[in-house]
Amino acid sequence: MQILRHFDDIAPALKGAVYAIGNFDGVHIGHQQVIARTAAIAKELGAPTGVLMFEPHPRQYFFPDQPFFRLMSFRAKTRTLGEIGVDQIAALPFDTRMATMEAEDFVRNVLVEGLGAAHIVVGYDFCFGKGRRGDGALLRRMGEELGFGVTIVEEVKKGGDTYSSTRIRELLAKGDPRGAADLLGHWWTIETHVIKGDQRGRTIGFPTANLSLEGHLEPAFGVYAVKVEIEDGPHKGTYDGVANVGRRPTFDKEDVLLEVHIFDFEGDIYGAHLAVSFIDFLRPEQKFDGLESLKAQIAADSGKARTLLAAL
Repeated sequence: MQILRHFDDIAPALKGAVYAIGNFDGVHIGHQQVIARTAAIAKELGAPTGVLMFEPHPRQYFFPDQPFFRLMSFRAKTRTLGEIGVDQIAALPFDTRMATMEAEDFVRNVLVEGLGAAHIVVGYDFCFGKGRRGDGALLRRMGEELGFGVTIVEEVKKGGDTYSSTRIRELLAKGDPRGAADLLGHWWTIETHVIKGDQRGRTIGFPTANLSLEGHLEPAFGVYAVKVEIEDGPHKGTYDGVANVGRRPTFDKEDVLLEVHIFDFEGDIYGAHLAVSFIDFLRPEQKFDGLESLKAQIAADSGKARTLLAAL
């Protein structure tokens, strides 16, 4: 898969793709339907299937002090898009130049002259350009004028829920990873490296892999049944486990950490890259009056997690 980080001076061989435009945070089922429509049009035209997105997310540009909100890292998102059939990604920098570009200039300079897009696919609520003045209707008018096709994909719902990244964030904030997975079409997953912790887990019989949540959305604090994928090295594989997200009030900690106890596992995985998929919320984070009560609760949590995971 080809990743373009700019739209100026694109090689002729990389022009002419059919592009879906959006941020595709989480690559949820609604996004997948947009990509499927894009791929079908690309097949008809004999063109590559492309995605045009912005990096960083525009919301990060306009509201840099807001808590991190993205459901998926750039690395995970591009890999997932490749897995569902995307050939080419234009991950354009969202900077002052892009933020102040008029909608018509975006169409002419980026879509037509820069990327040479053969066809554009967007969602029903797509807006773009300075002040978010551009929309699907403007795209269609300019497509007729400049010679590219436009498809607008209508809203898709499951029951009363729209497939939206915002709704998925709300479900994760409430401690409902299964509800989030229903809209995502896959488990919500955090991918990051194992860091050094206090190593307290080893002393109480429940060693943990500690992972920083910096740069990741924080779900509801508490304990979860999880699937853990170790992506490389001698311990490569997928394991069951139980995880705690939060500040560890029993030990008077303030930083937010993801601690994962992998069942029936021995080995040194410091520095390893892990993908932790959240399956079920077991209970909120709480403060215990001592190590013995904490150990008893971890044992109970682990037993419940094993049962839930075995039923998958």
